Amino acid sequence: MKGSFSRGLGLFAATLAACAPLAGAAGAETMHADYRVSLIGVPIGVATANASVAESRYKVVLNVRLTGVAAWISKLRMALASSGNYSGGALSPSGYATIASNSRETRTLRMAIREGAVREIQYSPPWYDQNSPDRVPLTAASKRDVIDPLSAFLMPAPADASPVGPAACNRRVPVFDGYTRFDVTLDYVGVKEIHTRGYSGPVTICSARYIPIAGHKPSAEATQFMANNKDMNIWLAPVPHMHLVVPYRVSLMTQAGTAVIEAAELRFTP
Repeated sequence: MKGSFSRGLGLFAATLAACAPLAGAAGAETMHADYRVSLIGVPIGVATANASVAESRYKVVLNVRLTGVAAWISKLRMALASSGNYSGGALSPSGYATIASNSRETRTLRMAIREGAVREIQYSPPWYDQNSPDRVPLTAASKRDVIDPLSAFLMPAPADASPVGPAACNRRVPVFDGYTRFDVTLDYVGVKEIHTRGYSGPVTICSARYIPIAGHKPSAEATQFMANNKDMNIWLAPVPHMHLVVPYRVSLMTQAGTAVIEAAELRFTP
């Protein structure tokens, strides 16, 4: 899976993922979601997400795989996990890991984060292209004051504002995925009532933009396409009992057509 659709899945992970339950965590809010992935209206994949946010901790797990005709072309599977502290309505990630495999290879990444700064990254196999002269260099500054893509999924809403409405959007999220540093900006569009298995209620619609910062190749066609892409939006659902919002639907134009990731089930359990 290459080009803007692959980059779009990375953006999806930055604005969509979910957390695995924290066993035995008292007072935790857990979430389960089954997402369906389509390209130009054709089903091509599924994503299973689970979430738990306790009083001081959170943990995130997302599993993605291609299905149908897409699975014949590529046996791509991805698993992502993130964990960290949740305090004062703010997220502070501590660890992030991914594993992606297809019929040819398996790649893993582990990243340690402390106080908003990336302290250590392990790649397997090694990432030899990171020092390529046509990449914007990754500096210590570009890996500071960031969150990983899965932590970016759990978006705190301002304590003095409703989690449904403009406060759910209107933000700039600094993301580092282990390879590139980019920002995702969200701007308020409107509110819509939705009905899906496990959840019926309002969602906030935001427009999204992808802003590359470092680690990318400015001349790459996929980078230029996503940086100029104005056809991206995300629908955010409020998490009951917590001032957080999570993605219900993500839609973005790719070089292969419109990709949509939408929850077929979205369930919250206190």
